[in-house]
Amino acid sequence: MQGMIKPKSAAVKPKSATTRTPDAQAVRKRETPAGSLSSVTSALRLMRLFSVEESELGISSLARRLGVAKSTAHRLAVTLATEGFLEQNPENGGYRLGLALFELGSLVRRRMNVSTLGLPLLSSLRDTTQEAIHLAMLAQTDIVYLYNLESSQAVGTKSYLGMRKPAFCTSEGRVLLAFGSPEQTAAMLKEGLVKRTPNTVTDPKSLLQVLDEVRRNGYAVDDEESEIGMRGLAAPVRDALGQVVAAVGLSGPLQRLSKKEIRKLVPQVVATADGISARMGYRTR
Repeated sequence: MQGMIKPKSAAVKPKSATTRTPDAQAVRKRETPAGSLSSVTSALRLMRLFSVEESELGISSLARRLGVAKSTAHRLAVTLATEGFLEQNPENGGYRLGLALFELGSLVRRRMNVSTLGLPLLSSLRDTTQEAIHLAMLAQTDIVYLYNLESSQAVGTKSYLGMRKPAFCTSEGRVLLAFGSPEQTAAMLKEGLVKRTPNTVTDPKSLLQVLDEVRRNGYAVDDEESEIGMRGLAAPVRDALGQVVAAVGLSGPLQRLSKKEIRKLVPQVVATADGISARMGYRTR
């Protein structure tokens, strides 16, 4: 039995050389999403170990940081190298990220071109309205802000650059959900609608009606549903195929953005989004 004390004459086994380090234990403690494949998760974690400072790593280092045996790390590295996601340095046997990742990154960059093409029009909208202007894209059930041009006025919204916010209660997110796939909306509803302010719509049926209204109007409004004291307005940006890939948003405090003022700003925000869409190759049919 494991709980019994061994007699003094029994030899004490030395600790294995593969004892996990605290670094490896931390990696192993990360929660694996239900239904995910452990080998896929391990492969993705392996690739995330590389950085600008450590662009090349050996098998021993990879195994230690992942908290797996060297044979497992070697098998993962060889598989990834076979598919082009890693490359092996022939001189020292170390591994580095491969060109397959660059190819996939190029696909992402094509979508990111919307931010480069849209910047002049976003800047013009900010200068005209004197309010904070955003460009956002959908990331699962959240939105990510690619650009945040702050208001020149003393009181305004804080910078959202790089931040994530729930899609269902933001004007940009509602635009992206309304013109996105039914699967995206279903995933959002499955995740649950958590109230952020007293005004946040959390009833699924009511939210679906809001999204229907967004599709009819061609724009979305956030009336203190994401942040107390702030209102927002957003319109869709389409690519050459007509798919909505981003949203132009405008936000500011209630003192300046009354409901009447929001209605006055709708044409400007929609026109800016349409202008970016045109630069993306979209043509109105």
